[in-house]
Amino acid sequence: MSALTEIQSRCDLLRSLQRPGDPLLLPNAWDVATARAVVTAGFPVVATTSGGVAATLGYEDHEGAPGEEMLAAAARIARGVEVPVTVDAEAGYGMEPAELVAALRSIGAAGCNLEDSDHAAGGLRDPDRQADWLRAVRQAASEDGYPLVINARVDVFLGPFLAGAAPGAQEELVPEALRRANAYLEAGVDCVFPILLWETEALRRFTSEVRGPVNVVPVPQAPSLAELAALGVARVSWGVLLHGAAMARFADQLASLRE
Repeated sequence: MSALTEIQSRCDLLRSLQRPGDPLLLPNAWDVATARAVVTAGFPVVATTSGGVAATLGYEDHEGAPGEEMLAAAARIARGVEVPVTVDAEAGYGMEPAELVAALRSIGAAGCNLEDSDHAAGGLRDPDRQADWLRAVRQAASEDGYPLVINARVDVFLGPFLAGAAPGAQEELVPEALRRANAYLEAGVDCVFPILLWETEALRRFTSEVRGPVNVVPVPQAPSLAELAALGVARVSWGVLLHGAAMARFADQLASLRE
């Protein structure tokens, strides 16, 4: 199988597994060892976590690590497993769409996450400009014969969640999240990712009104996996949660050894 045919096959498999009501489960890996553990456990796709990869490389998340180092780490993961790999490419590392697409193809990525946070300026990118940028990413991939699976992250809920927003506050943010998500889907992305949207009624409204597959992170407050499936979620990814749990367990073991 040629390299192009192989990557096309992996892209097609990843896209086919994004089924609303029967979500693809994506326990995120941060190096080759954890990626191989994901595959050994029977999961059909490996997703990377930018937070875990950045920490492993000695940097902060949110594009605190140089893009070339993050992509090199993703390349090692993609070479190390025989399943599709979807790469958390953060906000694109300041790369032009064609440059980003070429980089993702060169490392063998079947898919990518692209978020609408502006890490340089702070806050969120303008949704129309972000949609134009995503449209250019899709066009560059299509012109290259590369059916890259694009998961567009919508960060409307991120800041309020981290700030400890009061219960019920997420419903007020759903209209803006839907505006962004549907604009990104119209631009050609394959899935949208309202990160840290977890309140049941807000999630129900979002999944019922968005015009494409939805990715959710199962934070402890979120509905169960069965409930997320019933709400029509198509992908569930753990982001940095498993890396955090693994590091906490490691810290506990070190404390026990010291005692």
